[in-house]
Amino acid sequence: MAPKPPLLLYIHGFNSSPGSHKALVMREYCQQHRPDIKVVVPQMACYPRQASEQLEDLVQRYQHDYHIGLVGSSLGGYLSTWLNSLYGYKAVLVNPAVRPYELLADYLGEQVNPYTDEKYWLKAQHMTQLKQLEVAQLAHASDFWLLQQKGDEVLDYRQAVEKYQACLQTVEEGGDHSFINFERYPEQIIKFLAL
Repeated sequence: MAPKPPLLLYIHGFNSSPGSHKALVMREYCQQHRPDIKVVVPQMACYPRQASEQLEDLVQRYQHDYHIGLVGSSLGGYLSTWLNSLYGYKAVLVNPAVRPYELLADYLGEQVNPYTDEKYWLKAQHMTQLKQLEVAQLAHASDFWLLQQKGDEVLDYRQAVEKYQACLQTVEEGGDHSFINFERYPEQIIKFLAL
């Protein structure tokens, strides 16, 4: 039986989009160096329940025909951890959110996605939906690679270092939430994901 062709599923963060810098870096790297990899970067739904359903739909559409690897940034890292718990896909987490239901509690009310101009309302029930996606215990630490910059101004980097302590980690001084100089990593990411 021939091996399945590779698929990279990139999951962006809160109020982000497929046009975000890291998503573009991964897409461009694959186009230039690994055109055999199908790159899927969905515009994630604003609400956690819809986002999780969207990801499950995508996996169900592709899982039989492709070998899937995940890259998740910020809130996308949290969702990648949840997807791993369901399907066992390897995941690279870039400055991932560990307890987004605490972080985003400060953002309740009207939101506007700066990439898409979509307006929506964040409510307490959405924090509950996020909490329901939490993975308390990682089944296989070897499935994860944490890419973390200590200068992240949005998230406390120590939460991710602790949560993923048994996993492969690259923790850099400085940087910020966007992960400065992410361009250094696509080749290693593809290798780690075995795509």
